[in-house]
Amino acid sequence: MSDGRDLLDRLNRALAPRRASEVVFGPGERDLAQQQMLKRGFVGLDAAALKPAAVLIPLVLRPEGTTILLTERTSHLADHAGQISFPGGRLEPDDADAIAAALRETEEEIGLARAHVEVLGHFEDYGTVTGYRVTPVIGFVRPPFDLTPDPHEVAEIFELPLEFILQPTNVQRLRETRGGVLRDVYEISYGKWRVWGFTARILVRLIAALDEGAPAR
Repeated sequence: MSDGRDLLDRLNRALAPRRASEVVFGPGERDLAQQQMLKRGFVGLDAAALKPAAVLIPLVLRPEGTTILLTERTSHLADHAGQISFPGGRLEPDDADAIAAALRETEEEIGLARAHVEVLGHFEDYGTVTGYRVTPVIGFVRPPFDLTPDPHEVAEIFELPLEFILQPTNVQRLRETRGGVLRDVYEISYGKWRVWGFTARILVRLIAALDEGAPAR
C-alpha cells in the first residue's frame, strides 16, 4: 500500500460529497454535546450551535508501509491536554473551507507544508462532546518532509502504522459513564501511546472505510 493506489481505491466509496446538514455523533455523545450546548444557551445541535473545526488525517506513504501521523498535545493546554490528536483546529474567517483550515492548522502545529499534502477528500462531519463540528480531511503525505512542532501545542509527533489499527484485536471498544450518560468509546494502545476519544473514533471510521467503503456510526 506504499504507493497509495490501493488505499485510494478503497477510500473512494467513503469520500462522499459533504452534506451540510449531516453531523455524526457516537453512541451517547449527542446527549453529552446537548448538555454543553445548553450551558452556552443553545437548545439544539444545529450548525449554528456547533463550532466548526477541521483535522487532517495524514497518511504517510512510506516504503515499508503506510503510517498515520499523530501528535501528543502539551500538558498545559486548556482543552484536551496530553491527549493524542490529529493536527487541526477551529475554522478561521480567512479559511476558504474545512480543507483550507486543516492544512493551515497542520502547518502551524507541526510545520508540515501544505505542498507535501495531497488532499483526497473528507468524511462526514463529526460532532464532539465539547460542542465542535469537525470535518476529518484525508491526505497523502509523501516523504521526505520536515516537521517543526509548535512547542506550545505539541509535545511529540509519532507515526502509527496503518496495518496495526487494521488488526481487530488492537482496537478496544469500551463503555463509560460521563455526565450521567452511558457512551461507547474506543481505545488503541501502541507502545507508550494511548489513543482514545475523538481521535480513536475517527481512526475506527478510517478502518471501516478501508474494510468496506461504508460509513461507521
